[in-house]
Amino acid sequence: MADSLSGLQRNRIHRALSRPNLLMGADRELVLLTGLAAVILIFVVLTVYSALFGIAVWVVIVGLLRMMAKSDPLMRQIYIRHICYSPYYKATSSPWRRH
Repeated sequence: MADSLSGLQRNRIHRALSRPNLLMGADRELVLLTGLAAVILIFVVLTVYSALFGIAVWVVIVGLLRMMAKSDPLMRQIYIRHICYSPYYKATSSPWRRH
């Protein structure tokens, strides 16, 4: 058995190529988008209350995004693919279900 495996070529798969793209433990794009929305809220209104509200909203949303990424790091991509395919694959319990 060991002799048959010794002739195989081994290639390394780097972790950076197979890991999900996360920032602060959540989906990178969603964290940056919510951060941008919070910064826009803070600098457009320019009051102390809007700054506190923007920071609070951002912290809460990043916390929710982290919980989402902990359950499945690719959940956003899967949901987008589900929405794209939903006209073709109707949500039924079985493909042989009678209508």
